[in-house]
Amino acid sequence: MTLKKTDLPANCHLISFDILDSTNEEAKKLASGGAKSGTVVWAREQVLGRGRYGRTWDSPYGNLYLSIIQRPTCFPSDATQLGFVTGVALAEALLSICNIEIALKWPNDIMANGKKASGILLESSINPNKSLEWLVIGVGLNIEKFPSDIENSTSLHKEGAEVTLENVLITFLHYFFNYVEKWFNNGFDPIRERWLSLSLKKGTDIKVRLPEDVIFGTFMGIDNRGSLLIEKNSEINKIDVGDIFPMVITN
Repeated sequence: MTLKKTDLPANCHLISFDILDSTNEEAKKLASGGAKSGTVVWAREQVLGRGRYGRTWDSPYGNLYLSIIQRPTCFPSDATQLGFVTGVALAEALLSICNIEIALKWPNDIMANGKKASGILLESSINPNKSLEWLVIGVGLNIEKFPSDIENSTSLHKEGAEVTLENVLITFLHYFFNYVEKWFNNGFDPIRERWLSLSLKKGTDIKVRLPEDVIFGTFMGIDNRGSLLIEKNSEINKIDVGDIFPMVITN
């Protein structure tokens, strides 16, 4: 399928590559050079793909790898909300074209039939006056392939979704730019409510892996800035950095 400009949202400028070291690194270079908000860097393959905490993101041909430049006029601390905007947009896009279960897991994973199929990586630059210069949102989605050596990972095709890379790309970009406009006009609350409707149910027992610790508690949602709310020892704690895992009880 050949992409046409008319396939894309009006405010989207797509730059495509067969192969890159990293779409995020390319987008950061472009952003530093003045590339406008709405620029999208897409590669069919990455050599040095990265996830959160510098983890390697296996990036073979057949999956979706892209990075989106945004220049939101907000406090740097609020820009992280765009990670949730992206997650909701990607989940909505997949729900519209897939016949499998799609869910969100804090802070930025897309789950297909309960297994991880996608991750989102945010990187930004702050001006000397402490204002946000640009934000790059990286998205990796397993469509055809997934790393078999990583527990609980999958791809859309593995789970039975009959979609093409180009269809996922176009559908996601339309949802993304639509949701960014909603966020800009209406704030984070509607995004937060939709995110919660697609995530774990409140009251689910979870394990939270922190950078230097592991804690257990009950999932209580996210606050108005996107921090995880977890109940532990009858107290609500806020967590900004970590990974959560639902506790599975077996008989």
